[in-house]
Amino acid sequence: MTTPWGDVTLTRHPEDPRDPLRAWDAADEYLLHHLTESGTGLSGTVAVLGDRWGALVTALSAAGAGELVQISDSYLGREATRANLARAGAAPGAVRLLTTQDAPPARIDVLLVRVPKSLALLEDQLHRLAPAVHADTVIVGTGMVKEIHTSTLTLFERILGPTRTSLAVKKARLIHTTPDPAAAPGPNPWPYRYALPADTPAPGLAGRTVVNQAGVFCADRLDIGTRFLLGHLPRGLGDARVADLGCGNGVVGLAVALAEPDAELLFTDESYQAVASAEENFRLHAGEGREAGFTVGDGLADVPAGSLDLVLSNPPFHSHQATTDRTARRMFSDARRALRPGGELWVVGNRHLGYHVTLRRIFGNSELVAGNPKFVVLRAVKG
Repeated sequence: MTTPWGDVTLTRHPEDPRDPLRAWDAADEYLLHHLTESGTGLSGTVAVLGDRWGALVTALSAAGAGELVQISDSYLGREATRANLARAGAAPGAVRLLTTQDAPPARIDVLLVRVPKSLALLEDQLHRLAPAVHADTVIVGTGMVKEIHTSTLTLFERILGPTRTSLAVKKARLIHTTPDPAAAPGPNPWPYRYALPADTPAPGLAGRTVVNQAGVFCADRLDIGTRFLLGHLPRGLGDARVADLGCGNGVVGLAVALAEPDAELLFTDESYQAVASAEENFRLHAGEGREAGFTVGDGLADVPAGSLDLVLSNPPFHSHQATTDRTARRMFSDARRALRPGGELWVVGNRHLGYHVTLRRIFGNSELVAGNPKFVVLRAVKG
């Protein structure tokens, strides 16, 4: 990526030379060039929210910015940032890496926002960051034109102050906000809580209230794909070691915990918001003394080979705005490695995604457990 301070080499995480997707786009470039053209001072605390693969903080580190802070919900994004900073020669600790669950800086002089896909996550984070913003804070957001809507601008204006947008350049746009110390945005509505429907098809789940941090997939209702999987979960698991892979708010793993008192559960997701939700829901409903593992990470990459009996997953098929099955393929491959011989992966997905073909390539088999016009539940067994 060409920046005003020189070229930087950037990759996503995990690195894959076959991956056609770049680790930056025109929105990142537009913001960086705007900072130099506008003469924005970078000597104070510069907080960067939603920097997807570290493109912004890597460039700003090369620019000699003051106290750089990145705030991210993505484990993969944070690992990409570490690698990109190291490749660029940044000193260890040059950028403070915070998650969306961490306390933000007490004072922010420049706030840069890469607009996330989730409007809820943007709302939550702007509420959390607002107390650190002062009258002289420079606030600039960026995103592709298709990512910035009237609702996006409304959030900036309501929570932080008067907001306007720039002209589009290479299908990217900037958001300029003037801090209003008198702004009264009201309470942060996140995390959000709702009661699972009475017809939730899993023993013991119906009517239970679940907690959802902002940005968790389908945070305001039970996802219809998850609902379909809940109606077709394996039973009689005994003391099986079970992973809820890409757990989201953890409802699938919680259903197993309630139905299988001796099962050992692991909840894992690359989203800090998701794992926080899953852990809170487990603590609320699994019963006193019941334990489980909760991991923010790269799927099952850190789980010992052959250590699991069952993996359950409703995998994503988007990476930010890009539609791709790369994430699902990696999750399936990780599951196969982590499963013991005879262990099983159960997956729910949209029928049109063709996961049965992918599973046959990776496991050598794929069985249809259940299907309807929109979804299928598939089972693959490690030989």
